[in-house]
Amino acid sequence: MQRAGLSDFGDFSDGKELTEILSLNNSEQINTVRLSPDGRHIHVILRKPKVSLVTFDKYERPQLALNLKKLDLYVTVPIVDIIYLEHRGSSSGAAVVAVVYENGKAEFWKFQECKTGWHLLQTSQLCNSPRAIVVSVCACSNLIIWCEERPPSESSPALSATRNKLRYCVCRRDFEVKETAVNLGGVKIALHNNPDFAVISSGEYVHLLPDLKAKPLLNISKFFLSWSPRHDTFIVSTTCKNTPLKKLSAKEADFMTLVIDCLGYLSPLEPPDIYSVSPTACGGLLLLLSTGWLCLLQKDGVLRQVYKLEDNCLVDYSTRTSLCIYEDTLALLMGQNLHLIDLNCGRELEKIVLKSEGLLYANRADTSLLVEAVFEEACKYYQQRSLSSTPLTVDSLKKGGRFQAPISLASILFSYLNKLMGSLEAELKALVSLEELKGSLVKGSVKEVEALCESLVEMEVLRLLSCSELDKEALLYLNSIFSIFPRQAWNAAHAALQLHYNGEGLLSSKAPPDVWKTVLSAAKSTSTSSAALPVFELLCRSVFNFQPSWLPRFLELAQKQQGSTGLGLSLASSWSFSSGKGDCTEGNVPLYKRALFLLSSLSPDRDQQQDLEVELLLVSGRPNAILQALRILMSKRQWERVTQVAHKFCKQSPLLNKEIFTTLLCEVAHHRDLDPYLDLLWTLCPEDFTVTTILNLVLRNLPSPNPHSSQLTVGLLKPLLRKVLQRETKPSQRYVDILQSPLFPPPALPRQPTDQASTVTDPSADSAVCNNYPPPLLAETPEQQSCTQTTIQRARVALPANPV
Repeated sequence: MQRAGLSDFGDFSDGKELTEILSLNNSEQINTVRLSPDGRHIHVILRKPKVSLVTFDKYERPQLALNLKKLDLYVTVPIVDIIYLEHRGSSSGAAVVAVVYENGKAEFWKFQECKTGWHLLQTSQLCNSPRAIVVSVCACSNLIIWCEERPPSESSPALSATRNKLRYCVCRRDFEVKETAVNLGGVKIALHNNPDFAVISSGEYVHLLPDLKAKPLLNISKFFLSWSPRHDTFIVSTTCKNTPLKKLSAKEADFMTLVIDCLGYLSPLEPPDIYSVSPTACGGLLLLLSTGWLCLLQKDGVLRQVYKLEDNCLVDYSTRTSLCIYEDTLALLMGQNLHLIDLNCGRELEKIVLKSEGLLYANRADTSLLVEAVFEEACKYYQQRSLSSTPLTVDSLKKGGRFQAPISLASILFSYLNKLMGSLEAELKALVSLEELKGSLVKGSVKEVEALCESLVEMEVLRLLSCSELDKEALLYLNSIFSIFPRQAWNAAHAALQLHYNGEGLLSSKAPPDVWKTVLSAAKSTSTSSAALPVFELLCRSVFNFQPSWLPRFLELAQKQQGSTGLGLSLASSWSFSSGKGDCTEGNVPLYKRALFLLSSLSPDRDQQQDLEVELLLVSGRPNAILQALRILMSKRQWERVTQVAHKFCKQSPLLNKEIFTTLLCEVAHHRDLDPYLDLLWTLCPEDFTVTTILNLVLRNLPSPNPHSSQLTVGLLKPLLRKVLQRETKPSQRYVDILQSPLFPPPALPRQPTDQASTVTDPSADSAVCNNYPPPLLAETPEQQSCTQTTIQRARVALPANPV
């Protein structure tokens, strides 16, 4: 499977020089750029200032690059091309190339990283004639195929202009790569008396195209051929017709015989020129025509129009263009404009303007080398046992019906390799990226190193947070990242969780559930110090260090991700005001307690710690936590905040409402600081509270008399008591005299230094207090009056009317 990627060639030897060479716009300087099938070697053929071949290699172990030999050649004879030869039997991953010169000489080079780099295997002569000139060459399967020009014999008469254009022929030679040599078969002519053709290999096909830059004034330039050496057939096509003109056997190898009956058909037509081509590696060919159409020539000869460039996009030979197919996406690069096109429907997916010009290449590394090795060995096995003198080839073995064993085995191995590569693809990519990053760290500047460190930390944090389960070593490693690179780790965590803060107190996340599952994994113990913090505590510490105001919101977000949405339906199972053990069980500590435990070890500022502690307790939504937050606020005498919290959480649960109101009523009985907020507090009184309940609570919590303190008075409680009495269906007359008393009672009697017991039993005091209140408006029986009077006397002794 082909993969698209962007490379700055930093992982190649002399990568900067390669970048400079590829940035040249002058086509007279760069003749050809070739990328090896495994993507590890780039060869550039230069014309100026000298004819030369420059090689750039990617080493698996970069430290060896300084001692290995490069394949750089400076020659006087022009180099036609460099072709990569398949070496199926190699177990060392060695690359073998053939450098072909115009005079027909071919040099075979082999690359072995573990030895000396590039070294020359042999030099051979491809052509039979010493006067032949090679104009184009390619490799297809186990064949070297080239087009050569054969000058006329000196003894032959002068040729016509047409015949002078047809002095080329297409030749082929079998080859077999050995460990120390390349064995070549004899020269065979596949086509003769043809024009100057560029031979382009694509899969099992070889396409013969007219010279892309020279436009001869002949009808023969309107044809191009597709040749299948395996099936021994030719297909004749033209760019002005979508279907092939004819298909015939290659036994008749004379060019004019192939196309003679098509000349009349094409004579009045002007087929569009071919400006750029690219093989698809599966037998097809991409063509960019002068009309602006981008076409796909399929291996059956059908020319399919895929995409039409805009009319203002000028296509000519001076514009550097490159084409490539990545799975179902076709990429067209014209200058700095990159077009991404859906190959199936021809729709433009995206148009990208690059910062500089570039080149497109596909890494066609074949993962089925082991499958091919099966066929190679099977060929040898069957050939040794065959009585026939006909040589057995891999192609004949693949298409033959008699050899089922290697076909079945190869099919099994191919499926196995696909599964193996699919499962290892992510890990292999990570290893390759890491090696590339290590090489860049060695060569980069200080700023580049900082940027690379941040990139590496981001990749590692995302990788670890995406794990289904972190083991002890991985957790220690994550802790070390946050310890060594705190700022980078925070940025990486921010990116991995995809956090977004809207500025109004809401923190959101678009991270997948698997990431949050790793973040919220329960810690076995958060109360004892350990070498590594759990992931949640680690992130809380990072949030506190860089965005402390986010900590409550982060806890709230984490609880939502965990499924705990505050009070909700899970509140009933978490109520335990007395012991506090209902909030957690062993191994399942609530998140807010984990955050509080971490906070206690982080903040040296007591005020800041308490403020955050209150927010964390409130965000938790747990009843015990809310009451704890209220107690902290009351200890800090932040009464306005106390009433705000009470008003908010009393609405969420009747049981919590009762606990909050009871706490605040007891606080009211102790001092007068809550007087400005009494109207709000009285609205929070639970529905099931009675006057007796309220008075009993107040009486139990009244402080000891103090000449310098202000005690709660009946007048302050009157609005609350009236509200409670009015809620009853049959209002009791027992406390009616209290409701009828003035809002501000008259001054109390002078204080006397007597104890509480004597005050309660002093009848004169009872009489004096009672005389300060008017008689009730509603009539009572003598028995009712006696009972009411006694109760009020007791209440007024405990609740003096002194408003001070």
